[in-house]
Amino acid sequence: MNKEKIALLVDSGTDVPAEIMSQYGMYMLPLQIIYKDRTYTDKVDITAEEIYQRLPQEIPSTSLPDGETINKIFDRIKADGYEQVLAVTISSGLSGTYNVVRLMGEQRNDLDIFVLDTKNIGIGAGLQAIRAAELLNEGVTWQELKEQLLQEVVRNKVFFNVATLEYLQKGGRIGLVASILGNALKLNPIISCNDEGIYYTVAKSRGRKKSLDKTVELVKQYIGNHKQFRLAVAQGDALAEAKEMKTRLEQEFPQVKEIFFGQISPALVVHTGPGLLGVGVQLLDETGI
Repeated sequence: MNKEKIALLVDSGTDVPAEIMSQYGMYMLPLQIIYKDRTYTDKVDITAEEIYQRLPQEIPSTSLPDGETINKIFDRIKADGYEQVLAVTISSGLSGTYNVVRLMGEQRNDLDIFVLDTKNIGIGAGLQAIRAAELLNEGVTWQELKEQLLQEVVRNKVFFNVATLEYLQKGGRIGLVASILGNALKLNPIISCNDEGIYYTVAKSRGRKKSLDKTVELVKQYIGNHKQFRLAVAQGDALAEAKEMKTRLEQEFPQVKEIFFGQISPALVVHTGPGLLGVGVQLLDETGI
């Protein structure tokens, strides 16, 4: 079986739900969260809730995993008996993680390492790691796995709402989202990643409720005629709304293969602030005819 030799590694910003991580035995490369007094390891020694509580006092910054951390994970994967590593990272347009993992991977002679640039963030990236696990379970070869995942990058999309653009702005991750306008008019933008994996505004609505309604509409448009797809709801300090959204998606798309539900990583909280609600879509069939 191929899956015995291929390890799956994700960075913590991909937001693969914890139970899926353990089900497939995925390895995690944590991002760093930097406060003035100390640096924390994403999802390891700090929670999203702790960051929310501290935001009024200090907005931390985030950084990529360092070389030593990456090498240690590669060592562990090798020691666990793997020969190949599929690493799934958040968009190279939003983070340097893809590049640093790729460069570190090229220096290893003992492992064959392929890094997938998901061109996505959060669960939009995580869905691609889940898909990789699914393909491995189906017994695809290493070469097929790489080719298939590269082809499918364009079939994943995340739509997210933030309560304020302040944090995206402060973190320098604003991309193509016009921030001042949104704040001035109390517009709630729906943000996604473009083909280069950079944030852009998909739509603007006045007020949160309309914004969430619009999100459902955008999901419907993206699915189009596709018959096979997965959905995911990701939230940061918006649990009640997220549960409502999940129920709504179940009613709206009864044919959905499954709907994942999870909390966004502390590292993403830093850039979005409280009140984040995102919906990820993964198209599983090619044509949608």
